[in-house]
Amino acid sequence: MRQPTGKTPKPAWRSRLWWLEPGLGVKRWLLLLMFGITVFIFGGAMLLRALYPLPAFFYYATLQFLPRPVRIVGLLLLGVSSSLVGLWGLSRALLRPFPKEARLRYPELLHDYQRRRRGPRVVVLGGGHGQATILRGLKAYTSNITAIVTVADNGGSSGRLRQELGILPPGDFRNCIAALADDESLLARLLQYRFTSDAGLDGHNFGNLYISAMAGVTGSFEMALEASSQVLAVQGKVLPSTLEAVTLCADVQVGAHTPVRIRGESEIAAAKGHILRVLLDPEAPRAHPKAVRAILDAELLIIGPGSLYTSILPNLLVPEIAMALRASRALKVYVCNVATQRGETDGYTAEDHLRALEKHLGPGLFSKVVVNLPPRGSFPPPGASWVEPELRPRPHLDVIQGELTSATTPWQHDSERLAGIIMQLLP
Repeated sequence: MRQPTGKTPKPAWRSRLWWLEPGLGVKRWLLLLMFGITVFIFGGAMLLRALYPLPAFFYYATLQFLPRPVRIVGLLLLGVSSSLVGLWGLSRALLRPFPKEARLRYPELLHDYQRRRRGPRVVVLGGGHGQATILRGLKAYTSNITAIVTVADNGGSSGRLRQELGILPPGDFRNCIAALADDESLLARLLQYRFTSDAGLDGHNFGNLYISAMAGVTGSFEMALEASSQVLAVQGKVLPSTLEAVTLCADVQVGAHTPVRIRGESEIAAAKGHILRVLLDPEAPRAHPKAVRAILDAELLIIGPGSLYTSILPNLLVPEIAMALRASRALKVYVCNVATQRGETDGYTAEDHLRALEKHLGPGLFSKVVVNLPPRGSFPPPGASWVEPELRPRPHLDVIQGELTSATTPWQHDSERLAGIIMQLLP
């Protein structure tokens, strides 16, 4: 089982022992430095021998007036102590800008960084808060994460910015960037801050405005995501499934009436009917090339959690994304939601979720399905119900069950538990 990054600070003496851990990429350069110094010394000795006899002051510089054993031991001690003091002073000078706690933990942080850098290549497809939840847990195991995000959002702050500025909706991208940021504590609160004044910013998130402004500065939404990720030290990449402006449509049956086609993600849930199928307009947008490449290179593909019809399927309905998923040799895992979503998956079981995916994409796409066991003594939010975990057997499909809910919000996944059970699936 792959282990997550440790977050508990170690004692100072234990933290210094991290320098001896293999794989840090430090000892090899120290050994090369020592080798270079040794070669330099031998070369200098050969040069001095070639210049022999030497001037008189070399007699005193090399301590010739002392017995040979004393000279050898003295020069060795002087050389070793000077090297150690020099390395200590160099490390102090390089680490001086960091707080004292960070200086003591620097070897441990470097160890964790190298460990995540060698982690598996993981791609997560979805959108909304569910995608941010799984990303928040995965970043403790690997930094080779790619989040592929839907661009069909048309509601709230994202919808307004999309309509007024002509950019892709930034809301789901904001959530993913905040989740993958190296230090979420203050950063997440800042990006998720929502203005409530009546000065024209009412309802907007700071993160949405930030990404929109970055798009204007860099010249494109794609460059804005890259620049924002660099500024915020994001552990991975955040990519749109397509760079085209798409509209999510759905055939919805309300009561006994004839099914009607509804346009717009927010309007679909508001219709409060039974969703028969969803589709994109245009039907075949071109996939983002980097998203396709990430899927083909991945070792682990995770679909969900998130809104089934308005977050997950919009990504999978991009034809090139669906084809890349079929062609990929990665382990493909579907994470079923904990609770149903009002107006979208009312009364759905895990079987209903998977059947809806198979209806749109065909069978046999996933090799693993992760379902939650409904928590005891907790109740779902009003208008929702727990997703029952039963699934009918399917060839080559393994079902993984577990108690994966958050202690504070039991209708959502716990990011650490969910990431842990998924990472156990890798060899």
